Formats: sequence, structure tokens, C-alpha cells
Amino acid sequence: MSENEVLVNAKTLESFVTDLFRNVGMEEKDATFSAHALVQTNLWGIDSHGILRLPIYIKRLRSGAVKVKPDIKKIKGSQALEVLHGDDGLGFVVGRLAMERAIQLADTFNVGVVSVIRSNHFGAATLYARMAAERNMVGLAMTNVIPNMVMHGCSKPVVGNNPIAFAAPTFGDFPFALDISLSAVAGGKLLLASKKKEKIPLNWATDREGRPTDDPDKAFAGFLLPVGGHKGFGLALMVDILCGVLTGGVFLNQMKGMYHYPDDPSLTGHLMIAINFSSLMGQEEMKSRMEFFCKTVKSAPMWETSQEMLLPGEIEHRTFQERSKKGIPIPSKLFEELTDLGKELGASTSLI
Repeated sequence: MSENEVLVNAKTLESFVTDLFRNVGMEEKDATFSAHALVQTNLWGIDSHGILRLPIYIKRLRSGAVKVKPDIKKIKGSQALEVLHGDDGLGFVVGRLAMERAIQLADTFNVGVVSVIRSNHFGAATLYARMAAERNMVGLAMTNVIPNMVMHGCSKPVVGNNPIAFAAPTFGDFPFALDISLSAVAGGKLLLASKKKEKIPLNWATDREGRPTDDPDKAFAGFLLPVGGHKGFGLALMVDILCGVLTGGVFLNQMKGMYHYPDDPSLTGHLMIAINFSSLMGQEEMKSRMEFFCKTVKSAPMWETSQEMLLPGEIEHRTFQERSKKGIPIPSKLFEELTDLGKELGASTSLI
């Protein structure tokens, strides 16, 4: 932990965040889940999508841009495929309901595919993919976001860095859990670097003219670069088709970013898929095959003998164990912002 950070107990932080969501009018179950989702994300070490985002979520809930009590409904689809209208609810609330519905459909049809229109930022996509893995299913979650990514040489963004998450049960200490945005880094890492007053690598993002920059503030006002060049760019377009074009929702520049348009709904689309493998094999067979799969990957020889092959989800598991014991490091500037917000909204829990 650096001198510019404060350690906060995870349970204390979750109680504090629940207070804030509850005090702006959210239903108890929604406030509790949303707070858990944010803090859990920090426990995994995905700080770019954790409580760093809390101030803007609260601002949007208070202004009415995001509804505190959305009426989420199915609007079309049949059998294993449905589309839900998120009614401009907080992304955590809408995303949870969508994956829960996908899991229900997979119980009946072996596969459940649930799309969402009119939602908002839903945090880390892994939250929802892991929900399926916890039910001994395979989960996929993705979302579209405002255009914030340029190809090398472009001066205007075309598509968002639309994240994809995949999770499968390993029947061990942690699930196989891959969560990637399709830019070189997530936008939240620019915010985090700004809070920490750190420079960023030149291959992360560009300024407003599309030129690479190491200044996180210029980068946040500019555009992200894709991971893997045209490969990441093409996958981002694919996600936008699945989450926007195919659902009847918005896509590309039809969305509104929550930082640039804090008083407007984002109109975000999501896609949740749950795959029930029980019709293909029993749990014990799946467990045996996943154990062999994971063991084979981890036994890959390393030319640097001090290094270790890690599975997707393993770093998050280790970070979770460490932070559960020691606390979650919060940048001092963000800690002060949260403390002031707690006083303003009458939080019954103190961060210290």
C-alpha cells in the first residue's frame, strides 16, 4: 500500500455503501446487492470498477438519470431467448436480474440467453458470469458502452471497449473467470491513475486528437486504444451487434456516457448467457475434466523458473484472500470524497 492510500475493512465498506444506496431510495435487496458487487470487485483487485465508481452512481441516482426503483420487464423473445427492458435502472440491479433469468431458462432449456436494453453501467462483467458458475453452469456476460476507442491513426472513436466475461466452475477454490475489456486497459484505470497522480503507458490511450499520451487526465478526456489492434477492435464491434443491434436497443454513438451526460440515462445494453452442461455430462465428470484442464495449464513449463502459470481468476482469488484479511486500499482523494458523501447522505456507518 502506498502513502497515498487508506486501508478500509471490507465489511465496513460494504455496510457504508449499502447505507448510501439505501439513503438515496433504493430497495433494500437492490442496495445490498449493489454494495456487495462494488466491494467484491475491489476485493478481487479490480479497483477500476469498484467503489471508485460510487460517487457517479450516487449522483445519477439522486438526479433521476438512473431510477432507484426500476420496473424491469420482458418485452420480447420466447423459449430460451428473451429481451428485458431495464427501465433505466442501476446496472447492478438490471444485470443481476438478467443473469438470474438466464440461469432459470438454462434450467429448462439447457441454454438461457437474456438481452437487456435501457440499462446503465453494470460494473465488472465478471460479477454476472460468476453467478452462473456458482450454479454449476457456464456463464457469459457482455455489455456495450459509448464509443471510447480508436484504431491506431484514427482521430475519432468508433466503438466502445465493450467487455466480455466468461466463467466456468472448477469445483476448486475459485472458478475459471476471464473478464476483459477490449481496449488495452479499462477506462477506470485512467481514473485510478489520476487519483494516484501517476503517468500511464503510451499504448493505453490517446488525447482528444487521437495521439498517444501518458497523462491520465488527457487520456480520460480522449480515447482508448484497442487490445491486439484490429482483433480487439473487431470483437468490440461484435459485442455491440449482440448487445445493441440484435436486441433493438441502442449501439455505437447512440449511447450516452455517464461522465459526459451525468443527468441522462446511458441506454446501455447487456447480454447474459447461461449454459447448463448437465444434459452433456454429470457434475463429477465435469469436475474431473476441469481438474485435468486446470492442472495441464498450470503445469506449463516456464523459462523463468521463479514465475508461475496462473489461471484466469487466480490472481483475483489471491487478492481476495489478502484484502479480506488486511483491508481494501483506497486512494486518499477518493477516501475523502466518500467520507464527505457519507456525511451528506447520513450514512450510519463510518469508514474509520
